[in-house]
Amino acid sequence: MLKNQLINLKLKSKILIIAGSDSSGGAGIQADIKTVTSLGSYAMTAITAITSQNTTGVLSISKVPLNEIKNQIEFTSKDIKPDAIKIGMLHSSKVINVVLNSLIKIKVKKIILDPVMVAKGGKKLIDNKSIGLIRSKLMKKVSLITPNIPEAEILSKIKIKSIDDMITAGNKLLKKGAKNVLIKGGHLNSKQVFDIYLNKEEIKIFKSKKIRTKNTHGTGCTLSSAIATYFSCGKTLKKSCSMAINYVNHSIGAGPKYGEGHGPINHISLLNVNKKFR
Repeated sequence: MLKNQLINLKLKSKILIIAGSDSSGGAGIQADIKTVTSLGSYAMTAITAITSQNTTGVLSISKVPLNEIKNQIEFTSKDIKPDAIKIGMLHSSKVINVVLNSLIKIKVKKIILDPVMVAKGGKKLIDNKSIGLIRSKLMKKVSLITPNIPEAEILSKIKIKSIDDMITAGNKLLKKGAKNVLIKGGHLNSKQVFDIYLNKEEIKIFKSKKIRTKNTHGTGCTLSSAIATYFSCGKTLKKSCSMAINYVNHSIGAGPKYGEGHGPINHISLLNVNKKFR
């Protein structure tokens, strides 16, 4: 009976996630695994840091030894070759260099980078040397980079106050070597959310209704993991971005309202659970 109920749940692809752990489950590796799994693919991980946090903030961050980060990426990929990679929190220049070297060795073409650089309060999470490495090396290695507006401002050195500014910043990142850019517009003061995807051939503006809620913890992690999943399954990057934005918006709207601070979203809101399992 159980075999018959699960017969349609065949995994679609394999995703390696390189990111930090969030003990509250709303962001980081935990959000990434939920996203990839909810969208029908297989999640593998290389944890770069361990955080103790809840919806009100971060208590502590513990570093993972550099050799262990390397081993997680390379040893895992040697056995199960990823169809795509999602990169999140890389907290130091040493970690970025380790990841860059491992990416060369495992030779995966589809890579999505969420440049986790700025906390919700606006504080930088990484130093200028690390920012320089993302700008000069890592950004050129990946298929798509997905900065929010504060991160795009840091990478492009352009102040962003409008959609035109977002496009200007995106074009500057392209000139610096990025292949494709998705700038997330949630920080703009507007009634709608404008996310802008661009490369050297085209510009696409995705418009979404702005959902008034404080419960958006982990949306950036979720978006980049969703893009990586759709991209790994054969969708174009532009289509993957569109589908991922819709997934995130639906997950925000169905949020569980957990915690006293910035709560998580609902990663399984689109799952069609068989009634026999309820």
